Amino acid sequence: MSQSDAHLPSPIWVPSPDRIESSNLKQFIKHINFQGDSLDHYAELQRWSVENKKDFWLEVWQFCDVIGYKGDCILGEGLAKWGTFTPSRDTIWFPQSQLNYAENLLAYAFQAPEDIAIWFKNEQGESRKLTWQEMCDQVSILQQWLKHNGVDKGDVVAGYLPHMTETVIAMLATTSLGAIWTSTSSDFGVESVAERFGQVQPKILFCCNGYQFNGKTFHLEEKNRQLVEALPSIINTCQIEYLKSAPTEHCYSREPFSDWEAILASFLPRGIRYQRIGFNDPLFVLYSSGTTGKPKCIVHSVGGTILNHLKEHQLHCDIQPKDRVFYYTTCGWMMWNWHVSTLASGATLVIFDGSPMYPNPNILWQLAEQAEVTLFGTSAKYLEALQKSSFKPCDSYDLTSLRTLCSTGSVLYPQQFEFVYDNIKVDLHLASISGGTDICGCFVLGNPISPVYRGECQGAALGMDVAVFNESGEPITSQRGELVCMNSFPNQPLGFWHDDGERYHNAYWSKFNNTWHHGDDIEITSTGGMVFYGRSDATLNPGGVRIGTAEIYQQVNQIPAVQDSIAVSRRVEGDEKVVLFVQLNPDYQLDEELQTLIKQTLRAQCSPRHVPAEIYALSEIPKTKSGKLVELAVKQVLHGDEVQNKGAIANPWVLDEVVQFQA
Repeated sequence: MSQSDAHLPSPIWVPSPDRIESSNLKQFIKHINFQGDSLDHYAELQRWSVENKKDFWLEVWQFCDVIGYKGDCILGEGLAKWGTFTPSRDTIWFPQSQLNYAENLLAYAFQAPEDIAIWFKNEQGESRKLTWQEMCDQVSILQQWLKHNGVDKGDVVAGYLPHMTETVIAMLATTSLGAIWTSTSSDFGVESVAERFGQVQPKILFCCNGYQFNGKTFHLEEKNRQLVEALPSIINTCQIEYLKSAPTEHCYSREPFSDWEAILASFLPRGIRYQRIGFNDPLFVLYSSGTTGKPKCIVHSVGGTILNHLKEHQLHCDIQPKDRVFYYTTCGWMMWNWHVSTLASGATLVIFDGSPMYPNPNILWQLAEQAEVTLFGTSAKYLEALQKSSFKPCDSYDLTSLRTLCSTGSVLYPQQFEFVYDNIKVDLHLASISGGTDICGCFVLGNPISPVYRGECQGAALGMDVAVFNESGEPITSQRGELVCMNSFPNQPLGFWHDDGERYHNAYWSKFNNTWHHGDDIEITSTGGMVFYGRSDATLNPGGVRIGTAEIYQQVNQIPAVQDSIAVSRRVEGDEKVVLFVQLNPDYQLDEELQTLIKQTLRAQCSPRHVPAEIYALSEIPKTKSGKLVELAVKQVLHGDEVQNKGAIANPWVLDEVVQFQA
């Protein structure tokens, strides 16, 4: 051990020599070294991948067996800043490449057609398994139906659906034609969906008659009819009869809609014909949360998505053929796109639709045991809820197959690392990952050959020159600052739909010259890992001291009386003071004793600056549809400012409760 290593903290997990040696990442390093390099540790590989970006992405293409014509890697050598999703940037990745997303995801069917491709379960108890051959047959039929309806390269097809087998098949059929897929979750209201889909004008809509969540049934027939009326671009709608129960008396006839089962009966399966398109042609349209205005339609490329997802899955998450990959997500979150791409690595998609805590916290772990899940993906909020429920998966379920647990969506606190290793599995690669809808991927990930340190993400993604800048745009370490990326990468978005480049520039490029600014408040540690403090636009600044909201939530949410919390700042005579809102667990009230406990906890565990000047109780904590806190909206209401887009908030009525606390 070197003298510098002696000062490092002790890791909470260290991979075994066998684990390291059998990993895809180790094989990739050997592949690089065979050509004359002498890389050993992950940090060396990461640095090499940035300094040799062209060689790195070419090696990823080869190592991950991308299907398609490759051509040259780079045209131009600058940073990739697109004004629209027409190539007009300094660096163009793989300008001659021709490939197809669905072709890459379905390739494993030729090797093992009878293996399970999708393992689906929902909270109603319905369970289905689909082989690779069965999936290909259905994709073929849906492809024929889409072509019959005039869908071609560049057309948009939309899904207003839960995460289920039909959603995956509809997406694969769409992208097999070189068309563009976009989706939202079924719990979005008609206005919110129309606000998103209306901008991209889909030709076809896939929807379902309803769904169940947390024991409640939600019928969607009338919403589907209203949505179609609001989207004149739609020429045909396929409604999936997901709910087997009879519709309510108020539901409308589905006569104008096509039926999924009828479509499957109308065509015979045949070989799928894939329309290969340019590396930089559009594949997915994802949407920003829309809490600060109309949702931005973020366009992602075919090649950038495939290449980056393969890198993240195979090198960072060690996903291998026949693995079983579960991620709890909805179709309104980029993790859905990330999850379905694991098919390209020959893995089985394990899907659950419903509440992750209904009828009890066991539900996802029962599925993990049954499906022999190798990678379990979830959010930090779910792990927090699991911890509060005092449920220990390791006591009830055989998790022998589980190798990796990924957490994203919000900050994973240090005590949650301990919870995972104490209550889920001792020998487990815990990867706290962070990225976003903006890149349909991650800037910061785990890797299976390096130690995991309590409270830290393991490090920057391969091929990404990630750094932390201070307000002057200077790189810093061991200090808090802004997450930035200083180089071009293939999965940068092509731009925003129908944008002249101004909104795209202002979103990512306007803060620091020639550098991608992501908006996260982070710190690079002595181990080379990264600690996240929350979104930088939600950073509190009382008395000129920067406070990340995650620091407050980490302490407050541990208090038994508190279910959840959100902190914002109130402007007071040129300064700020912290205002904390809490959602209490049943049988608790926000009395003086609880307020004192909250303040004492923050003072002792953080600092006097973290102690809120005001504490109020809300019936719920306001969040987006994907479960992210909306600090900015709460702050706007607190100051009497208008919230531009309440439709993006899952529970906007809670903002009315905040009104009473305006100064």
